[in-house]
Order: sequence, then C-alpha cells, then structure tokens
Amino acid sequence: MIRHLLVIGAQRCGTTYLRSLLDAHPEITMARPFRPEPKVFMSAELTARGMSWYHETYFAHASDEMVYGEKSTSYIEDPDAARRARAMLGEVEVLVQFRDPVARAISNWRFSTEHGLEHRPLVDALEENLHGPLPWDRSLTSVSPFAYLERGRYIDYLDSWQATFPGSVHLLLLEDFDTQTAALDLYRRLRVRDDFVPPELDVPVNISDGSPPVLDPGLVAAMRTYFEPTDTKLSRLLGRELPWPMAA
Repeated sequence: MIRHLLVIGAQRCGTTYLRSLLDAHPEITMARPFRPEPKVFMSAELTARGMSWYHETYFAHASDEMVYGEKSTSYIEDPDAARRARAMLGEVEVLVQFRDPVARAISNWRFSTEHGLEHRPLVDALEENLHGPLPWDRSLTSVSPFAYLERGRYIDYLDSWQATFPGSVHLLLLEDFDTQTAALDLYRRLRVRDDFVPPELDVPVNISDGSPPVLDPGLVAAMRTYFEPTDTKLSRLLGRELPWPMAA
C-alpha cells in the first residue's frame, strides 16, 4: 500500500537538499516535475481532482516504491493546505525543516533578488521588514517573496499541521545534516530501510551564487531579538538547544 509524505517547508531551509535525500532512497519517490513545486493542496480545485489524478500527474514515473513524496514549501504558510491534504491523502508523514533564521532571511533575500522580485539592498529590506510585513503582488507569487523575518518565526506556522496530523509532523534542522547519522535517522522515522546511505550526502544543492553578504552586528542583534520568542518556543518543543545563536 502506498504511503505519502509532504515536505512543507520552510523556504530556503535546505528543503531541496532534503528532497534529494528522500528521492535517493529506493523505497521513496518524489513528485515530478518538482519545479515549479506542485502546491496541489493550496488549491481546492486541484485537491478535488482526487488521488488518481494526483498519482497520474506527479508519480507516473514511480515503479515499486512504497512512499510517494511531494515538496511544496508554501504549504507551511497555508493552514488550509493541511486540511486539504488530509482530505485527499489521509494519514501523511509531514517533514518540516528549519535553519538559523538569520541565515534563512539572507538566503530568502538572495533568492528573491536573483528572481527579479526584490530590488532593495539587503540592509534596507531587512530594516524595513523589522517594522512590519511588506506588501507584495499576489498575482506573481503564492506567498510573499519579502517575508524575510516572518518566515523565520517557525513555531508560528505549526499549529494547523500538528493538529491535522498529530504525531506525524517531523521537525528537522538543516544544521544536523552534516553527518550520515541524520539521514539514517530520517529514514528510520519514515519507516523505510535505514541501512541505505545516500550518495553525495555532503553535496549542497539549490544554493545562491557567491558568498552570502555580511551584516552589521547591530542589525544581526536586532534580528536575534526579533526571533528570540519563537526560537525559545522551538527549543522547548524540540527539547534541545538550537544550533544557532539566540539573543543575549
């Protein structure tokens, strides 16, 4: 019987790398094409097309894999996506991956800039975002390309997914995936063979060109203060210290 998994985010947290670890496993196959991301469960109309359409559209390449997976990182920002996924797929393994929210914000700005959506210098964009959400053209993107800070308040996005899939939401940290052990633990959680070692485990994917910009320490401190409440809650939820600096 086919089981399903969803990688729901967060954006610019190494989810393309996570997808590659999943797709490499002989018992898992990921949706194709994966660009643009399917985002099926952000649409009531697409969800209503049903399981057969979903499999025929995104998993026609599958052979004997037992787990079908989809990565759509906008799902984490859409509470209705959880309900729609449950309605079509039933029980699902949900993977959420996070990283240092300051590094994530910088990566988000680089991504938005490279795709022609952002034209402000990094410092200006972040300082403006510290004062509140920034408007965006909803006809161009499904979620804001400018949510540099809001998107790093990870704990704020989990309620609907944890309520809809209790016990099946797996929280991962990108910083942990620097060893083979993290990949094998992930496979174990998903109840697939945990003796499989993925090839090119240490090869980064979907990274921006060049070195990331270096921010003024004062701006970094302001961002750490902004993230402190949700970082603290995330740390408590995980039962461990986070692998990135927190506000002093």
